[in-house]
Amino acid sequence: MTGLVDAFSPSYAQARKKFLEAAAAAGLPIESHAHPLKGRDGEDLAMDVVRDGPVDADKLLIVSSACHGVEGYCGSGVQVFALHDAEWRAKAHAAGVATLYIHALNPYGFSHVRRFTHENVDLNRNFQDFSKPLPVNEAYREVHPLLLPEQWPPSADNQAAVMQYIATKGEAAWQAAISQGQHEFADGIFFGGTEPTWSNRTLRGVLHKHGASARSIAWIDLHTGLGPSGHGERIYAGEDDAVSIARARAWWDGGGATPVTSIYDGSSTSAFLTGLMWGAIYDECPHAETTGIAMEYGTVPVLDVMNAVRAEQWLNLHPDTPADKAAQIKAQMLAAFYTDTPEWKGQIVSQARQSMFQAVDGLAA
Repeated sequence: MTGLVDAFSPSYAQARKKFLEAAAAAGLPIESHAHPLKGRDGEDLAMDVVRDGPVDADKLLIVSSACHGVEGYCGSGVQVFALHDAEWRAKAHAAGVATLYIHALNPYGFSHVRRFTHENVDLNRNFQDFSKPLPVNEAYREVHPLLLPEQWPPSADNQAAVMQYIATKGEAAWQAAISQGQHEFADGIFFGGTEPTWSNRTLRGVLHKHGASARSIAWIDLHTGLGPSGHGERIYAGEDDAVSIARARAWWDGGGATPVTSIYDGSSTSAFLTGLMWGAIYDECPHAETTGIAMEYGTVPVLDVMNAVRAEQWLNLHPDTPADKAAQIKAQMLAAFYTDTPEWKGQIVSQARQSMFQAVDGLAA
């Protein structure tokens, strides 16, 4: 088994190398979907898929990382550790559960330390029915001019306006206005896009292929950036269906020790969102009963996370920014979504491992 800290990496290129080496060491086939662009250091980018278990298994657990690129620094570590974890693999095999690891759903964002895709789209707001009118986020319209000022750091006037909004409407309203997603401002943040992204199309193909034989599917999607540092919130990921929510809570709540929250009843730290990625599983695997969570790990306070995203998007819109300032903004962004300490990494792996064991027990019941 690889060391816990060694499962994590300081760059996408190293993370991908460790993931592919772990799969090869386990004797597992690797399926790579090449991204059309190159990475920050000129490296190849790909959505890499590894299946541990028979192709005709009727029980499937999906473990995915880097839906929001930079969050892959956390998720990749979980996946690499799992591929080296003999006890975990034996547990899944004994229960007849195949595990599908999807590494770097958004490899461009992972490599370039961005939350968004190369199309500047938040992948987890992009799974809309684009043949219909898209949701309108009127609150984002109001705050968009404040989010991306002409200069960075923002002027005193801009900062005062932001604080006035928060003082008047509350921190939760500020978070919701920004993070809910929007489809109007292509240069803005949390942009859901106006058509399916490369990652959207590629993921659908992976789900369609690997979910074909499954009759019961569990999905754990790994995220960071909300909640107390190191705490993994299990957020229900699925349709607003009482039976499915109850099943998720029965699988993952640990007798109340690890409660499953929901955007539908207001118990989650996340705002109510639309266009979420898990919607693809219903389209691509309509024959299967699906139960999912987003595992959301806390890093720094939410206002710091939002400011880091604002700064990084400002940098994306100002490519002529001096190198030292650009490096500072990227470092701030990475710190907002990845805490590079052994203690934090230990919390991440232990909670992810627990949730994976819980998923196998649920699938096998």
